[in-house]
Amino acid sequence: MDPITLFWLFLKAALFSTSGTGNLPMLHTDLIGRGWASEQMFAEALAIGQLSPGPTGLWVLSLAYLVDGLRGAILALIAITLPPLSVIGVHALYVRYGEYPAVQGFMRGLMIAVSSMFAVVIVQIFVQNGIDVATLCIACVAFVLTWRKTIPVPLILVAAGVVGIVMNYEL
Repeated sequence: MDPITLFWLFLKAALFSTSGTGNLPMLHTDLIGRGWASEQMFAEALAIGQLSPGPTGLWVLSLAYLVDGLRGAILALIAITLPPLSVIGVHALYVRYGEYPAVQGFMRGLMIAVSSMFAVVIVQIFVQNGIDVATLCIACVAFVLTWRKTIPVPLILVAAGVVGIVMNYEL
């Protein structure tokens, strides 16, 4: 595994994403396509990222660690730190030109595209791990609880994990 390529993939994903998990589709395509990561690694990294304190964007550190150990995690940390530093210059431009319809349209189109790509990755993770009635029930309940913000996300994840254990427990 080439560390420069790995660094570039995480930097590119961080540069062209819009939120903590906005880089998921790009990383998924790049790392799965190269055979450097598996669907299981993505599922584990996302779960760790949700359970861990701090920003949700830090899930990529878990993924990088699963892909290339400590070296990968350090490279990913540097890669995801550089784009936020560029925000200072971008912010100055946005303050000056942000009210223009073209800029607003660009931002809207970008958000819609990233959301759509994120949905594709979620479906691929479901398909890879098997879809059945129980899986869809867990997903729907987690979606509703997360949407309504009635229960903290870490508790939803722990409960879903426990339900998964119970469902797969063989006597």
